[in-house]
Amino acid sequence: MTKTKICGMLAGVVLAAAALFTMAAPLFGHHSVTAEFDPKEEWTATGVLKKVDWINPHTATWVEVKDEASGASETWGCEGNPPATYSRAGVHREDWRVGEVVTITCIAAKDHSKHWGFLKQIKYHSDGHVLVFRLGGE
Repeated sequence: MTKTKICGMLAGVVLAAAALFTMAAPLFGHHSVTAEFDPKEEWTATGVLKKVDWINPHTATWVEVKDEASGASETWGCEGNPPATYSRAGVHREDWRVGEVVTITCIAAKDHSKHWGFLKQIKYHSDGHVLVFRLGGE
């Protein structure tokens, strides 16, 4: 075998290994929900459902809450599961009824961010409908 062929084969092996590593890299970036959120702590807030960011890798639900002491509006948010996870469970973007008064329950962030958590439940005041989510699943 010639030196040129060996170098060509070695380059092919190195290129294939680099391609495999590049494709696998996103798998190493994913994290457990409990890396950022404490399943033993939760908070609840009531306000108007302002929007849902139906995007990967995680959805985000935003509620405008009035501070009882000052009357000022604050935006509270919860990260959620990926859209595909909800869709497989039969829950879709239109189930987030923007503009309605809701109470959200979220798992608290480990860094104690007051207005951020992981979505556990949405309760609609108009009809009592409740969406309940598992930690890290449907």
